[in-house]
Amino acid sequence: MYPAPFEYYAPTSVSEALSLLASNADAKLLAGGHSLLPAMKLRLATPAALIDIGKIAELNGITDAGDKIVIGALTTHHQVETSLLMKSASPLLSKVAAHIGDTQVRNRGTIGGSLAHADPAADYPAAILALGAVIEVQGANGKRTINADDLFTGIFATSVGANEIVTAVHVPKTNAKGNGVAYAKFPHPASRYAIAGVAVWVNIQDDIVQDIRIGVTGASDHAQRATKAEAALKGKPMNDSNIEAAAKLASDGLATMGDMFASGDYRAHLVNTLALDALNEAHHAAHGW
Repeated sequence: MYPAPFEYYAPTSVSEALSLLASNADAKLLAGGHSLLPAMKLRLATPAALIDIGKIAELNGITDAGDKIVIGALTTHHQVETSLLMKSASPLLSKVAAHIGDTQVRNRGTIGGSLAHADPAADYPAAILALGAVIEVQGANGKRTINADDLFTGIFATSVGANEIVTAVHVPKTNAKGNGVAYAKFPHPASRYAIAGVAVWVNIQDDIVQDIRIGVTGASDHAQRATKAEAALKGKPMNDSNIEAAAKLASDGLATMGDMFASGDYRAHLVNTLALDALNEAHHAAHGW
């Protein structure tokens, strides 16, 4: 099928893109295009204008910014997956990027586009929740930041404003002693989207969990943290029995959804099982095992 007619713009700066957004009431931003273009071909989306931000060079790249890594919104999944800086300083997103789609998707899809689209089965959302990432957006009134915990508000919905552009993702470095990260996923065999996925970041000092964040994707209408599982481990030894007890709580409080691929109960079971795998892997990583 063919999309409905639309105007096409290709700005070369964020300010130009914002101006085009302001002057085109029914415009959509185009980054990698993997989600928007298929929807347009099916006439599920019929924007009057497309603003292709793919030529805005300032939005691409991975930068060392002291205690954090700054990832431009147009950085591709392949760049995130293969970046030596990411792998050494903050490896969780590299691990997650390797799970996304296939080679073609990873070479075209972007981290900013994925987060702005907020597919409930996308991989990155679980990771940015686990990392406590900060999302940088820019609008007519300048830049602002959104904490990962406040980004996802519902199915395909975020707290990014209608006339704002995601410009960067700020993630903490997690290569200090005692930090461990992991991602465990049960993928749909065709799309590779997550039927369920669990990301973990943990900090262990003197065998005690000082801090922990667990992000869950695929199970509900938007990615969320497994706060009950976090609370079950924080301040306690991360031993086998405590990990098993916490994993059983990973789906508590999540309104797991059912569809043709998996029931809500099965998704809850997957979350608990994947949490056990991810917690064990993060535990081992924190100790360098």
